Order: sequence, then structure tokens, then C-alpha cells
Amino acid sequence: MSSFNDIKPPEILNEVGSIHPISNMKSFILQLLFSLGFKIIDGPEVESEEFNFDMLNIKKTHPARQMHDTFYVDNKSSLLRTHTSPVQIRGMLDNTPPIALVSGGKVYRKDDDATHLPMFHQVEGMYVDKNVDFAQLKDLIYKIIYSLFGNNVELRFRPSYFPFTEPSAEVDILSDDGKWLEILGCGIINPIVLENCKIDSSKYSGLAFGLGVERIAMLKHGIKDIREIYKSNLDFLSQFK
Repeated sequence: MSSFNDIKPPEILNEVGSIHPISNMKSFILQLLFSLGFKIIDGPEVESEEFNFDMLNIKKTHPARQMHDTFYVDNKSSLLRTHTSPVQIRGMLDNTPPIALVSGGKVYRKDDDATHLPMFHQVEGMYVDKNVDFAQLKDLIYKIIYSLFGNNVELRFRPSYFPFTEPSAEVDILSDDGKWLEILGCGIINPIVLENCKIDSSKYSGLAFGLGVERIAMLKHGIKDIREIYKSNLDFLSQFK
């Protein structure tokens, strides 16, 4: 009979792990915005309808509030946050202008295909002060996009609609094959949202933006199917060391 001392440990492979590409991309974006003067904050992933919808001027009849879009828990008394915007609401309630905050983390929606998952990551930022305007927002967006994709990338702003910003825009970049690709959403914070957060909209204005971390990583690394990112396939993940 062999003794305990005869048992040999398995051979340890001479390999070193690496940071997951999504964690790496989220960290890069947050550190970029930190370098531009934004404070990094965090918030809960299980939220109330008040913070996830009401405070952001998302009406009771909005489709995003339906069961087929949102993961509700506890008989709709709470939900898995559908965006990181509630963190910005909490930040505005806890601070007085000037306020420059950014947050990043998991969000949840009932989507599942080659470009969407039920869980994904967002980074959202906002800046509130006197006389904040769309020109400042555009300058910031250019800085973010150029830092991510280089100074030669071509981008455009498309008018859009979000309940929490007015005016609102989608930002696209031009891909190598000549197609415009949506990269983020942004806008001037709706005065209703500022007032909900006890900020006088006659004195202050703000800008806000949000982007999907997976979408940025897919474009940067040429990933065609978002589901590949979370299959724990080491052959796939080892490309990003």
C-alpha cells in the first residue's frame, strides 16, 4: 500500500493566464475616462423600477418595461438593471455640480443572438455643470473614439431619441468595408432627469453617453459572434493574451 508521501502532484503546465478580453476592454475605457477627469463609481445590479426607469423619464408604457424585455424579480418589486444609467442617477443624487462620473458593469436584457446576450457590459458617463453643451459632448466623443480606434477613424453623429437625453444622437464609425457601424449613444441630459435628481435645470445642464463593451471588443478584435466570448473556449480566449 502506498503512503501519503508517495502521492505525486500532477504536472503543472508552464502557462500563465490572462485577463478576459471584456474585462480588459472595460478597464481600458474606465481608465481612459478617469484620465479625462471622470470619477469611477459603482452601483447595484438588482435595481428598483424607480431608479432604472422612472428617474430616467422612461414612462410606464415604454416597451423596455415589459416582461419580454426586462428580467423582473420578486413580483416586479425589483429587476436586473437594463443599463448602468441608475448608477448615474445615484451619483447625481449624492453630489452637487460640477459632477463628472463614469460607471461600468453588467446589465441584463432578454436578448440572445450573434450580437446580443442576456448579460453584457456597459460603460456610461455623465458631466453636469453650468453651460454644458453639445459642442463639449462632441469633443469628448471624438477623444473617446480616437483613443479606441485611432485618429484616422471616420465617425458621424445621427439624430436619435432617448427619454433621458434631449437632443440625443447615435455615433457611428466607418468600417474598412465601407459600412457604418453604431458604436455608442449620447446626448444632453433631459432637464426632467436633472430635476428628478434635485438639480436646478435653469442653472445647470449636462451631457451623457453610453457604450457596450462587448461591441467595442468585437470591433477591435474582429469577433463575429458575441457568444464566442463567453464559451470558456481556451483556444479562442488565448488569442487575447
